[in-house]
Amino acid sequence: MTETARAEFALSDQDREAFWQQGFITFKVLEEEEMERAWRTERLALMDRSNAIYTEDWAVSGNTNISNYDRHLDNDFLADLIMNPRITDRVASVLGEDVLCWRTEFFPKYPGDEGTDWHQADTFANASGKPQILWPQDSEFGGTITVWTAFTEATVDNGCLQFIPGSYTKMNYDETKVMEYSPERINQQTKQGMRRGFFGYDYRQLQIDPDFTPDESQAVPMVLRPGEAAMFWSTLMHASYPHSGKTDAMRLGFASRFVPTSTHIYPDTDVVEEYGGKVSLERYGAVLVSGENRYDHNRIATHTTTGHPFQQG
Repeated sequence: MTETARAEFALSDQDREAFWQQGFITFKVLEEEEMERAWRTERLALMDRSNAIYTEDWAVSGNTNISNYDRHLDNDFLADLIMNPRITDRVASVLGEDVLCWRTEFFPKYPGDEGTDWHQADTFANASGKPQILWPQDSEFGGTITVWTAFTEATVDNGCLQFIPGSYTKMNYDETKVMEYSPERINQQTKQGMRRGFFGYDYRQLQIDPDFTPDESQAVPMVLRPGEAAMFWSTLMHASYPHSGKTDAMRLGFASRFVPTSTHIYPDTDVVEEYGGKVSLERYGAVLVSGENRYDHNRIATHTTTGHPFQQG
């Protein structure tokens, strides 16, 4: 990676080796007390959706979790988080200097919620049926770098992530297949002895080999304190435990997704349709978090001073 003025938190040689071997690393973004203090304020601020780009006025149809994507575009705390050099320096260590944040989303898990299916994502066509990111054809890799930041404690009991180390180099799922959306199956399925689902889908429907079973004996739990993060390839086999209900506290993670600027984001589409709903991309824009953008094929959000962090579209 080219040396830049923002390389303070770039991966060390040891961390870089660990990342390429495992497909993930963990690190601290904010001090625990800082995250807890900030979240007490921001959880209230985020209830105001007047500047959110996917409000009811912009939703084409459906009451769906995709309406809560990309709140970094209207919330200062989340905008600062995706631009935090503790994150962006590490991401640029892997993707190269020129990096876009193309999506963020919250992942809450409430007492009694099922775990998430084992899955991998390359083009993110898994739920929408259309590729949402496409790397250049000569690229060695695809997918995205996800930084999953714990806003609350994440434990095995309350549904932390699980990873299968080293599994990011081979896709076990075909994202050109179609999954059937059936919200009535939520919290109703047991897979390999554990309650798992995929927000109304069954990810097994995308398996290349219908007899494939993830080797859960190789899985490691991502136990995180508030303010800590796991950075991983989206093509890494990952899942989450169910929330056991032993505590009444919600587990909350915030996923920031990053790609090189050369990647095509939402190619040839103006609407995202998944999870039983649709949202318009009319106000969407990716955010340049590192380096320069030398391409003109993506919608880019720019900084503004008009009451929210970015001017969309």
